[in-house]
Amino acid sequence: MLARESIARSATDLIDTVRREIHKVIVGHQLVVDGVLNSLLAGGHVLLEGVPGLGKTTLLRTLGQALHLDYSRIQFTPDLMPADILGSAVMDTNAAGAKTLRFERGPVFAHLVLADEINRATPRTQSALLEAMQEKTVTSGTVTHALEEPFLVMATQNPLEMEGTYPLPEAQLDRFLLKILVEYPDRDELTAIIERTALPAKPTIGVALDRQQILELRGMASEILVAPHVRDYAISLVLATQPNPGAANSLARQYIRYGSSPRGAQALILCGRVKALMDGRLHVSADDIRALALPALRHRIILNFDAHADGRTEDDILLEILDSLRGAQ
Repeated sequence: MLARESIARSATDLIDTVRREIHKVIVGHQLVVDGVLNSLLAGGHVLLEGVPGLGKTTLLRTLGQALHLDYSRIQFTPDLMPADILGSAVMDTNAAGAKTLRFERGPVFAHLVLADEINRATPRTQSALLEAMQEKTVTSGTVTHALEEPFLVMATQNPLEMEGTYPLPEAQLDRFLLKILVEYPDRDELTAIIERTALPAKPTIGVALDRQQILELRGMASEILVAPHVRDYAISLVLATQPNPGAANSLARQYIRYGSSPRGAQALILCGRVKALMDGRLHVSADDIRALALPALRHRIILNFDAHADGRTEDDILLEILDSLRGAQ
């Protein structure tokens, strides 16, 4: 047991080192940084929603430097085509005049992929990411190309300018392990941002982890214990979002049109294990599940007309469901 605790502490120290390197550039946004790290170590993808200028692009670029991983950025626009993301077959001609087809890899062939303003591309282009996100492969013709692990898609969307955008379909939203809201900085954080902007030299980001260590941390997270009562709590939370007659939470029956899929429960447990490891613990607690409820489930429930008419949001309803479950414990 002592050996396992020592391993957990060493893993936490490594993750803390990554945090410190990131915060040389990123001011504040602790929940956002932890959420992206959680998604990476859980083997999932993350959707960030926030207005421009809050550091979303800088975060992923800094993460790539701190982890010594390949990084690519794709600016989604209405004229972007699937081949612009995945790559395409090109014709090569050798000195003898013989022609051969060669697959030219697209920007999705990186460890960290920033899909910037993903909701500005057409559904056809958005769906081009589905296979890569779910299967970690890209198929061109009859040939399937594997993406190297770790592989993280961090997509961003602007919640304000919705004209001319294509909202992500539920099937694609469900592929994102977490959806994190990027908030404005407070006064102290904004002051620090202004002061860093005036510095004559940019901070140097050291390599805190390498690819092999990341994969090892993933393996360690998969061994974190989940007690039956914690597993049952995560299941109860997901079931409480589903408006099934006679079985659902009263708020779900009143305000939710479609509840979370089983991927919601999987996300709670997967991310709960990583959160426990990040905190230096060998077990997942109910508090971990509660802390992850909003980012893991807010994009997996669809509200009905009554919710919109009453000005309710996904976060409001999830928080009330959490309160009701806490009272039932």
